[in-house]
Amino acid sequence: MKLEALKPPLPKPQTRIKTSKFIPLIALTCLLTIIPIYYPFSHKKLLLALPIGNENTIKSTSPLLPPPKPNTPTRRRSDSSAPPECDLFDGEWIPNPDGPYYTNETCDAIQEHQNCMKFGRPDTGYLKWRWKPDGCELPLFHPNNFLEMLRGKSLLFVGDSVARNHMQSLICLLSKVAQPIDVSEATAENRLYRYTDYNLSISIISSPYLIRTHKTDPNDFTAPYHLFLDEFDPTWTAALGEFDYLIISAAHWFFRPSYFHLNGALAGCLYCSDPNVTRLPSSFAYRRALRTALRALDSFRGVAFLRTLAPSHFEGGPWDRGGDCARRRPFRRNETALEEFAAEVYRIQLEELERGKGKGNVRLFDATKVMVVRADGHPSKYGRWAAANQTVPNDCVHWCLPGPIDAWNDFLQELLRRELEGYYTSSL
Repeated sequence: MKLEALKPPLPKPQTRIKTSKFIPLIALTCLLTIIPIYYPFSHKKLLLALPIGNENTIKSTSPLLPPPKPNTPTRRRSDSSAPPECDLFDGEWIPNPDGPYYTNETCDAIQEHQNCMKFGRPDTGYLKWRWKPDGCELPLFHPNNFLEMLRGKSLLFVGDSVARNHMQSLICLLSKVAQPIDVSEATAENRLYRYTDYNLSISIISSPYLIRTHKTDPNDFTAPYHLFLDEFDPTWTAALGEFDYLIISAAHWFFRPSYFHLNGALAGCLYCSDPNVTRLPSSFAYRRALRTALRALDSFRGVAFLRTLAPSHFEGGPWDRGGDCARRRPFRRNETALEEFAAEVYRIQLEELERGKGKGNVRLFDATKVMVVRADGHPSKYGRWAAANQTVPNDCVHWCLPGPIDAWNDFLQELLRRELEGYYTSSL
């Protein structure tokens, strides 16, 4: 895939003014891999009410879990008179009439299932919000500034298809000023883009479990996976020396049938039919897999960001029984909550990040607090054309492009700026 150089005017370099317990999270695997998933789950929601906001602001002040203050240490600049940086992830969505900053006609990095404009989504209100942190401003993503900041560097995304969704958003925002060369094999799942004028590379390596895995039957997509919970995935860990920055994220695949291995032995399974194998919850596997992935970063000489779970938003039923995400604006803060397992995943991410503090340069990229209210930003049925006599699950896991996920690159730009200017006093 080769992106065309685009000619729209450059944005000004200023701040933009402009339920069941598990079922919703299973959808990621099904929607793109067409893998049947078993779902013997109850419909139980963790009641984590969000505070009330006015009709023009949708604010998150981390009511989801206790604030992870130990995970976001910052310091003043070397000039002690300068104010400390604020927490980017405590804030609100406010109206932004200037969005979006690209379309499906100006960026060809958009996959079909994310192309809400192409498939006739009639509203545009979901494109008209920006994130405003409490106590400071989040600068607008500026492609020229970003490219200059990362001149001579390399950036790697590791994870599932939501990680790919994020990378594609970045490629689209950059495509206003620069044309990358896709040097990947045509059919390769992993992609490598080079911005030759800036000696910059941006890559995605697919690793939906973050650890070493293999299928019980390579020719059967419905077959369970074997997860080696304490073993690195060499697909990405062996390549770490080639990169300066890493964004790691995964969670959605941990809800399909699988066998869990620890210390070279079978430890248990999730939704397996073997009567002599111990049944274990998906949280058991997720915690250990994430711990292993973070351990792989102990010797990483660059800087990594753990991007937390961006929750799905199925309403009116599970993903395979009519669940949808048809909202046209963000939730107000008192209108939604994390599903129970999404809250558990988020808690595990914060705890494991804290557990590894001091062992590597891993920072927090908290997408959970930002995206829990953005049920309006998913493709729903607008990732395909409707077909007679055919029922396809709505996609309430991925994000429209353009869409709310573009704000993730505002965060990325600011996090990288803070890193380069030395705001962090220690690893997380």
